[in-house]
Amino acid sequence: MTHTPLPNDPGAYVHHEPSLLRRALPWVIALAVLIGLIVLGVNLGRSVAERQRSFTIFFVEGGWKRFLLFLLGASGVLALLSLIGQRLGQARTGRKISYLAVLGDQLTHLFLMLVVLIAVYPLFYVLLAAFDPKNSLFAFPDFQQSNIFYKTGLLPRLDSLSTENFAKLFEGATVPGWQLVLAGVVGAALTALLLLALVGRLGNASEGLTRTRTWVMRALLAALVLLIVFMTPAQFQGNTNESKFMLSVRNTLLVSGLTGLMAILLSTTAGYAMARLRFPGRFQTLLFFIFVQMFPVFLALVAIYALMYLLGLNNTFTGLILAYSGGAIAFNTWIFKGYVESLPESLEEAALVDGANRWQTFWRVIMPLSGSMLVFIFLNQFIGTYAEFILANVLLTGVDKWTVGVMLLSFTQGQFSTKWGVFAAAATLGALPIIAMFYGFQQYFVGGATAGGVKE
Repeated sequence: MTHTPLPNDPGAYVHHEPSLLRRALPWVIALAVLIGLIVLGVNLGRSVAERQRSFTIFFVEGGWKRFLLFLLGASGVLALLSLIGQRLGQARTGRKISYLAVLGDQLTHLFLMLVVLIAVYPLFYVLLAAFDPKNSLFAFPDFQQSNIFYKTGLLPRLDSLSTENFAKLFEGATVPGWQLVLAGVVGAALTALLLLALVGRLGNASEGLTRTRTWVMRALLAALVLLIVFMTPAQFQGNTNESKFMLSVRNTLLVSGLTGLMAILLSTTAGYAMARLRFPGRFQTLLFFIFVQMFPVFLALVAIYALMYLLGLNNTFTGLILAYSGGAIAFNTWIFKGYVESLPESLEEAALVDGANRWQTFWRVIMPLSGSMLVFIFLNQFIGTYAEFILANVLLTGVDKWTVGVMLLSFTQGQFSTKWGVFAAAATLGALPIIAMFYGFQQYFVGGATAGGVKE
């Protein structure tokens, strides 16, 4: 029997058109932001004009006016295109389409493209600096050039770029044949993953394609593990710090990978206990976890160093991994606890009725359903450890034990000069593992593993 809501029924849905103020609010905000940007640009222009101009700055008279004219011209083109699109859309669908809505979408896209351009430019600039043999992070203006990008110093001279900075990172390194084979396997696996992803995007996804991608990912991980574990400091005999950069990448991958596995082991067991078991002190322990998160890591540097010194674990990867793992328990336990509480308890109750104990329920019911969450915990800890250098800088001494963060820091502390070109090249290579991790495990972030498992 269905319930038909009456006109005065409080449960009936009544559609209300947005008020005029609500419709105008986005435009008012956009106008306020635009006015703020104009005022900021004018004030910056005045401050630069009043100061003594440096030889490293190319000042364009009325540049802000040209930029505003560009925005107005682009907005005019979008307004015309929006009108054409609105007319074509109405003729094709037979429905009324708001011109202001279409124009608003186009202007939003223009604004987002400018934001993305501003956000991506520093990354692009660092990439160009990695190929700049001048070993400088700054491209000084060349007033003799007709190209506005060279004249203003926004870009270095593209015709002078080389791989000299990257070559310094591999000086004195010896690679055995079996490692070259494993490196070839890694390259082939990455290429295969790119091709499989392209095939999947074209709409040809199938069970066989998923199975192939899984086996390729396993081969990639196996080759990487073998490379990381069996690479030794004896392979790097260069006389400079930059020649041992790949060793620091190996050290970081080893520490980050083991720390991620430790985070999964500790946080999953603790999170499951907090979510499903009831024991004295449970609530107080959860509050303590929240309390611990209030304090930054560097407040405990002295205590951690003293503890590692007393245990004889200073300047060892074991001590660094234990320090990282201990700091990961609180946050990851809360994350996994919330995930377990979102799973239906009836699945575990059914396993208990069939004779399983708590450990078997955790291992055979909860863990298979937590694949995406396990990957999230691993990546969260892996990336946090990969980018961290404060603890590593305190606990590790000697270039053979340095991680990527400490190695990059050493490039900016030269006695006579800062190796910005080598720094940019090393940062570019050091970012590749993180990009590969995100790309390789993105499929596991898709939720819904338990959808339809139980109807309640």
